Amino acid sequence: MGIFGVISWCIFGLIIGAIARFVMPGVQAMGWGMTLILGIVGSFVGGALSSLVSTGGSEGIVNPAGWVMSIIGALLVLFVAGKLQKS
Repeated sequence: MGIFGVISWCIFGLIIGAIARFVMPGVQAMGWGMTLILGIVGSFVGGALSSLVSTGGSEGIVNPAGWVMSIIGALLVLFVAGKLQKS
């Protein structure tokens, strides 16, 4: 993966993290960097969940199902992080 791959993952992670923070009710006290990490980790969680449910191959970053699963994964990570932070 070259520099453009890393940049595209960062942009994708930032978008997914921002969508997850917008959808999740309540206040999430995190900056842009944590939003980016949330989106990237959420994408991996969503991909893992997707591979458990489906046997189909991935079609790249513009796959709508990949975006949806990434957002679901980011919401799950955000929920768990919120619960751990309150403890």
